[in-house]
Amino acid sequence: MHLRRKLGCLHAHHSNIEYIEQAFQNAEKVELIHFVDPGLIQQVSKGTEGLAFKIKEQLKWMESCNIDVILITCTNYIALLEEEQLELSIPIIKIDEPFFETVCEEKQPQTILFTNPETVEGTMNRLQQYALLHEKAINAEIKVIDNTFELIIQGKKDAYNNAIIQTLHDVAGEQQHISVAQLSMVEAARQFEKESAVTIVHPLKSLVKYVMRFIE
Repeated sequence: MHLRRKLGCLHAHHSNIEYIEQAFQNAEKVELIHFVDPGLIQQVSKGTEGLAFKIKEQLKWMESCNIDVILITCTNYIALLEEEQLELSIPIIKIDEPFFETVCEEKQPQTILFTNPETVEGTMNRLQQYALLHEKAINAEIKVIDNTFELIIQGKKDAYNNAIIQTLHDVAGEQQHISVAQLSMVEAARQFEKESAVTIVHPLKSLVKYVMRFIE
């Protein structure tokens, strides 16, 4: 019998838990431990000073809970994280890294959708850094679905998903290659794929395979 490895997941909102649980439901070697701090999202809107220190404290706390690997699911957390100042003895996986890998494989023009404008700059800076490091060229247009992210924060999940699906319908008429950059957008992307047969790239598509590199 193989020992299960503990994957500590750091979320900015509790709604992300179910996405990760679904993604790893068949990964028998993995035990998921969830940590949620929605307060950081509220603080980001006021400015980022001192927030990197708060994230480091959280990651140290998670490490002390006998976690084997850490997965950060919030793009705001990732953008704020100053990894070179971390002194953790366990691997840290950022949910956008396998997503970037897929986005950079696409050579045609593409559209990347966001609902949270606060995550755009940090995510795109990291995507450009990833592309440069791996000698990839990307041709991407960014679109923020305005006045939508607050719906998921308020627990209005159906309204949130409907807004994303409507935008996907609009964009799909103009663009063949579409991505959604946030974990909270995955359910809507999956529903749209079933309805339209249009492939939407999202952060969960290649995540499990990527994480298992560190687990096995």
